[in-house]
Amino acid sequence: MNRYPAIEDLRKRAFRRMPFVAKEYLEQGTDDETIIDLNRKNLDAIRFKPQFLKGDLQPDLKTSLFGKSYDVPFGIAPVGLTSLMWPNTEIFLAQMAKDRNIPYCLSTVAAETMENVSQRVGSNGWFQLYTPRDQSHTYEMLDQAKQNGFKVLVITVDIPYPSRRQRSKRAGFSSPPKITPNLIWQGIMNPVWSLKTVMREIPRLRIIESHSKFKKGANVNEFMSNRIGGNLDWEYINDLKKYWDGPVLLKGILHPKDAHLAVENGMDGIVVSNHGGRQFDGSVSAINALPEIVQVVDGKINVLFDSGIRSGLDIIRALALGADFVLLGRTFCYGTAALGQTGAYHVFQILKEEIEGNMKQLGVETLEQIRELETFKA
Repeated sequence: MNRYPAIEDLRKRAFRRMPFVAKEYLEQGTDDETIIDLNRKNLDAIRFKPQFLKGDLQPDLKTSLFGKSYDVPFGIAPVGLTSLMWPNTEIFLAQMAKDRNIPYCLSTVAAETMENVSQRVGSNGWFQLYTPRDQSHTYEMLDQAKQNGFKVLVITVDIPYPSRRQRSKRAGFSSPPKITPNLIWQGIMNPVWSLKTVMREIPRLRIIESHSKFKKGANVNEFMSNRIGGNLDWEYINDLKKYWDGPVLLKGILHPKDAHLAVENGMDGIVVSNHGGRQFDGSVSAINALPEIVQVVDGKINVLFDSGIRSGLDIIRALALGADFVLLGRTFCYGTAALGQTGAYHVFQILKEEIEGNMKQLGVETLEQIRELETFKA
């Protein structure tokens, strides 16, 4: 904790250990990437007036979500190909999530299998779905998730069309990664990453592979480009809701009308998110969209939040604006790329201590008291 006391310290160390292509993949937005800065700027603008003389405060971070109790009000958001950032990251995060009792949401485009992740994550596994256009593939994927004990389904709805991620293209990224002279050179410059990658194999879309009926990279790419995603509709969402034996969340909600329709259509929750700034550069910041959506939902379903969160104070900001729970993606990847398995636990500890410390600064002991705080725009 003395050497890497902040998430930014882990981020800097991670970038020294990751190949350039992995760093660019993790950090990128889309188009001019203005929304990434806006996410950060609008989070920083949220301010509080602390109250003192409250005596000895003992913050309680426990929260309940979809009938399960978690030790803190945050969990791990789905991130594709996390093992590109550091080999075995999916496994590291799943094990930590179980040990620290937080949810881990596995991405459809993970580099690890559902079976391997489920062995580590226990009952804390959620599954994020990028919907195949062929419904037979969709139901096969959901069956596989159910059989492996994933409890919550998170349907990403904000990918009507693939975004243009120029930084990845310039860096030579492909999915799955291809062995090129450029990647070989980056591997030479990052020997620890390379050694561990060779031991585990080049990261591949292992969940997609199992449903594409092809194992070669070109065929998997074709499957991703032509048979995954598209603009969904409520009929399709409702079919998935009926098929899944558990809570269903819609991830990528920014408009109050979509939030209202989620309530009307019986969803269990939504994730207010702009995909971490990776999908549409002209969107509103997620934190600015949150209050109006919370007002529309009016407690009828759970409202989760992600996009731009980097600290325990950011988590408090989202909770104060009405979020029930917060998800973080890049932040945990910084930890594993910086320190491997230890980094996953270290990120958790930093965030937990920051939340507890800032709650004491604010004069509150419970998450409900955070939600009652008055906020101000700087």
